[in-house]
Amino acid sequence: MMEKILVIDDDRVIIKRIKEILESENYEVLEAMDGLEGLNLARKERPDLIVLDLLLPKLNGHQVCRMLKFDSRFKHIPVIMFTSNVSVKDKELGRQAGADAYLFKKYSPDHLLKIVKSLLAGKTQKDH
Repeated sequence: MMEKILVIDDDRVIIKRIKEILESENYEVLEAMDGLEGLNLARKERPDLIVLDLLLPKLNGHQVCRMLKFDSRFKHIPVIMFTSNVSVKDKELGRQAGADAYLFKKYSPDHLLKIVKSLLAGKTQKDH
């Protein structure tokens, strides 16, 4: 069974790029364009991992992450915070919200895949 990854970003170009990279490694990719849509899709589909933009309409990345991580049904899902500039304050807020990793928008495909594979491997170990 393919692992399912939810990408939440309000930029279609970014979603398309991430989707192409992940699908090239045989991941199933779900998409959401705002925080509320992403939260609802995460609750409905229960993805194996979430790539979550920090600045989103309706609910921001920290809010979405916090809502998922403080719900026992979803707290095990790894979340990669995805942003163009990570300040110390943003990292601290992300840590408090439960983010598992940070990825800058100026990433390499190899770096994205390395983080995804690492978090999914850790999730599998925790689940068993």
